[in-house]
Amino acid sequence: MNKLLALLQIFAALALAAIAAAAIGNMVLMVNLPDTISVVNLLIGVIVIVPCLLAIARILLRRGLAALRGDKNGGGMQ
Repeated sequence: MNKLLALLQIFAALALAAIAAAAIGNMVLMVNLPDTISVVNLLIGVIVIVPCLLAIARILLRRGLAALRGDKNGGGMQ
């Protein structure tokens, strides 16, 4: 059961990283829009959401890898 949970955490981390990459790609495509208010709102949203997604993905990845290795410390977090 622990191995399954570890694999799910790793897959969730990869999915969150893919979502962050898609958000960055969306930002690059939308910057050329003539409506400046929506572009500013998009930039603010991406600047907030991408670091949050990547932080959660990093936590999930570290926990998943630690559980696969059988580390009792939980990925170095105390």
